[in-house]
This record gives sequence, structure tokens and C-alpha cells, in this order.
Amino acid sequence: MAYDSSIDTKKHIQRVSELLSEFSKWLRMRGQTHDASKLGSFEKEGFDEMTPKLKGCTYGSPEYHEFLKQLQTVLDHHYSSNSHHPEHFSDGFAGMTLIDLIECFVDWKAASERHADGSIMNSININAKRFNIDPQLVSVFKNTAKLLYE
Repeated sequence: MAYDSSIDTKKHIQRVSELLSEFSKWLRMRGQTHDASKLGSFEKEGFDEMTPKLKGCTYGSPEYHEFLKQLQTVLDHHYSSNSHHPEHFSDGFAGMTLIDLIECFVDWKAASERHADGSIMNSININAKRFNIDPQLVSVFKNTAKLLYE
């Protein structure tokens, strides 16, 4: 009798489904704990003062960067506590896991929604330059944004 791949294929499909479920548990956990350090007294005070200012300016503008400078000590603590920021790693994006990368991307999308003139595509373009992101990863980010948000 000739080999029938149906059983092996069904086992493979089941295994991939199990692994995707496991992966999604990590994503749900990260969603539940995202930016929790901002609620601690050290970060909260700084973000209480600066978030309204940041919200009212254009992402990536000179005014935006000036506000970040004023918040630098708080941001240093925040980045060191949250691996979804490339600043968390000495080698930036190269130090991240895929989980970190997905959380970073979704964080950029949510942050873009806080600005009146924000857009995920604009955030990707600005951050591509800011972090010297490999063009292939920039393409992955843009493709994902088009799929999910356009």
C-alpha cells in the first residue's frame, strides 16, 4: 500500500495548533503586564507630568524629543524594566525575542492612537531611522500594519 500522508499532516497541524496556543499565552500574559512599571511611584510621577504634553505634540518632532529629554531618568528606569523597548538591550532589536518584538509593534500602534496626528506607518518610519532597524524588519512591520489596521 502507498504511503498516505494524511495522518502525519493532521498530527503536524495539531502540533502547530498546540504551539501557537502556547505562544498566545505568552502574548496574553505580556498584554496583562504591559508597562506595569508606569504605575510604580517613580515612573508614575514623571508620566503624570509628561504624558499630557507628549500627547499634545507630534510624534518624532523636536518638541517631542525635548519632552523625552525632560523625562530621561524615568525613561531609563522604564526601559530597563520592560523588554519590549529596544533601549532595554545593548544591541537594540537584536537582543529581543519574538514576543518582545510583537509587544513593541503593538505598543507603537497603541501609542500612535494617543496622538491626534498619529499613525502606525509614521511611527514605523520614524522608529526605523531612530533605531536603525533592518529594512527587512521594517517591511515585516509595515506588512503587518497593513494586514491588521488598514
